[in-house]
Amino acid sequence: MCGTKTIKTQCTRQYLVFSWPFFADDYVVPSQKPKSCVHRAKLGRNIVALRERRKLTQEQLAEKTGVSARYIQSLEAGEYFPSLPKLVKLKFALRSGWAEIFDGCEKS
Repeated sequence: MCGTKTIKTQCTRQYLVFSWPFFADDYVVPSQKPKSCVHRAKLGRNIVALRERRKLTQEQLAEKTGVSARYIQSLEAGEYFPSLPKLVKLKFALRSGWAEIFDGCEKS
């Protein structure tokens, strides 16, 4: 069967056929994530401002939200966009509203 790859699963004894290009050896996954978008950067700046207003260090905010200080640093730098559960924890730790967290992040 040229061009396809057949995989037999152990538990159900079914055969799954995948098109070969998706599993080709020369397929390269991008090694770099996309550059920071304006929304992530603005969200990061908002988190910095709210954290400083509450006189919290990155370590203290990380402890209150249950994440690492490196993660908080990355959020503030605009490298990541937090998941919804982490956003909720940030909201409560910073004692702020959604409008303050997302200020300036309007849909473009």
